[in-house]
Amino acid sequence: MQTIRAAVCHRFGEPLRIEEVRLRAPGTGEIEVSLDAVAICHSDISFADGAWGGSLPAVYGHEAAGHVSALGGDVTGIALGDPVVVTLIRACGQCPSCGAGRPTGCEMPYDGDHGPLSTMGGGMLHQAMACGAFSEKVVVHRSQVARIPGDMPMDAACLLACGVITGVGAVVNAAGLRAGQDVVVIGAGGVGLNAIQGARIAGARRIVAVDMVPAKLEDARAFGATDTVLASDPKPWRAAKAAMGRGADAVLVTVGSAAVYDAAPRYLAGGGKVIMVGMPPSGATADYEPVSFAYTGQSLIGSKMGEVVISRDIPWMIDLYGQGRLKLDELISKRWSLEQINEAIADTRAGTARRNVIVFG
Repeated sequence: MQTIRAAVCHRFGEPLRIEEVRLRAPGTGEIEVSLDAVAICHSDISFADGAWGGSLPAVYGHEAAGHVSALGGDVTGIALGDPVVVTLIRACGQCPSCGAGRPTGCEMPYDGDHGPLSTMGGGMLHQAMACGAFSEKVVVHRSQVARIPGDMPMDAACLLACGVITGVGAVVNAAGLRAGQDVVVIGAGGVGLNAIQGARIAGARRIVAVDMVPAKLEDARAFGATDTVLASDPKPWRAAKAAMGRGADAVLVTVGSAAVYDAAPRYLAGGGKVIMVGMPPSGATADYEPVSFAYTGQSLIGSKMGEVVISRDIPWMIDLYGQGRLKLDELISKRWSLEQINEAIADTRAGTARRNVIVFG
């Protein structure tokens, strides 16, 4: 058992506290990773606000990269010192979802209350999202990591753990976008920008970004949007359809707002799909007329973590990054220390940051 520093949530909605906590050694099938960087995702903030409940005290953070510092038993394909991305996608490899090639839907439950973390007094410390990466080190299952090139910047690499794979994967895997199709991306934050560049990479004809903030629409154009629409317009779907000359083949909702989900089908063409990426708080609802979907052949499709297979998709995205076709460095708004995490969270809440990254060392 070793002592590390972590940002701990003791009460929902309150600032995180930097504390010393205990981390046990990796067990069978697990690895320990000493972290170099972890990004702040809006999901971490929502969890810390209590939007989805959960156990406390807890350590959040799930978008990380570092170097393997210890190995448990029966771990293959990874070695001490390897640089890796750490994701929340923990896959048993044996359940029906894993067997069908969908590890993001693994049906094996994980009990974060009895994970590798504990308080200095030996009490429960919840490892949120099977990661707990707002800390100097993590112990995770082997399935949660993907190796990366040794010369890849860690602050850029950590973004591949969630925001990038979620946005790009939603376009390529969940929407199954084909070259020449038209896309609307609602929300031009961290995930939305990656959905936009995913649509660009996939060969979309028109990519319309919709957001409340003009500065974020400027970012959207830099990442590949062909057109932009202010969400504050009375009927923004009309402007989006005018830009495309028709409805969209895919509408990607990347913000966690039920009201946005209410409006999303209005952007669609017949046969189009709403890809549901953003996660509203538990209990929030949206209303639809089923007859409209049945008559027009439209659909609502949930997308968890971009439906990625990390051993397949992360190497592909790293190669795109190396070619200059996938923007990662440009996603980083600012770098912070662990001691500054509450400031970084406040900056993220302000709504203008693409991704804030905590760097260690």
